[in-house]
Amino acid sequence: MFEQKFITTAMARSAENTLDRRKLFSAAAAAGLVGTGALLSAAPASAHSDRDEHKGAPSDSSILNFALNLEYLEAEFYLRAVTGRGLADSLTDGRGKKGWVTGGRKVPFTRGSLIHKYAIEIAADEKAHVRFLRSALGKAAVARPRIDLDASFTAAALAAGLITAGQTFSPFKDETSFLLGAFIFEDVGVTAYKGAAPFIDNKTYLEAAAGILAVEAYHAGIIRTTMYARGLQAPAQAISNARDSLDGKTDLDQGIGTAKVANLVPADANALAFSRTTAQVLNIAYLNPKSVTSGGFFPHGVNGKINRSGSN
Repeated sequence: MFEQKFITTAMARSAENTLDRRKLFSAAAAAGLVGTGALLSAAPASAHSDRDEHKGAPSDSSILNFALNLEYLEAEFYLRAVTGRGLADSLTDGRGKKGWVTGGRKVPFTRGSLIHKYAIEIAADEKAHVRFLRSALGKAAVARPRIDLDASFTAAALAAGLITAGQTFSPFKDETSFLLGAFIFEDVGVTAYKGAAPFIDNKTYLEAAAGILAVEAYHAGIIRTTMYARGLQAPAQAISNARDSLDGKTDLDQGIGTAKVANLVPADANALAFSRTTAQVLNIAYLNPKSVTSGGFFPHGVNGKINRSGSN
């Protein structure tokens, strides 16, 4: 029941423009996915079908496609860490130029360890996020962009001061390295969904994004707690400082605390999670504080209309 309602409602916003939406509705009706009455009730009126785009704000589909790029990155990271393989080809095609993935291999987890169990669960969640967003976006879904899981981590570790010039860093080397690599992503994902929420017009999409945000927050909590238990406060703070140096002058990012005081929930004075703009998120993903359209984990940039980082 929920899936039928979601598909019907989401189709009203699932394409990048009005023409694409009409095509989707026609195709859905022809395929018998939804009834004519449902299509009529779900279709947006022409006067406001693209009202967010007309105001200069990104469309709901543009926002979700931006999120899909991030989910591709996380899914490839966790799946390769757990299984040695990434997403199936059937989950990587779409609009824009499809890219390949460099790096990533199975981490030598201690079988049955808590970190191994956490990694297996998170990998399954991230794969499900990719599948869910692709299904919601339909033909408007972007393809997986080119992803670097090799040199990008060395660059990030160098920026954080975890290694020195000439050294390399791989999050797939061991469990501790895996946690540090995961820490780079998880907090950013939470702030990305939080920052995008005010711009999502369709309430069905907003509910879905809120659901993904909650899961990403659980993931971040798991990673932060496990790192704290392992005494990784110093490298966590170094990574936090590096993210702050990339996403602007405001000091928002937070480490996991000190040996005496834990800071497992990064929040403001009101215990609210903070937000990042899409530009700030891309500053971190591209590993560049300047306004650019590629770099870091996405050597050729992300697919979709939202693809430029900010200028700090």
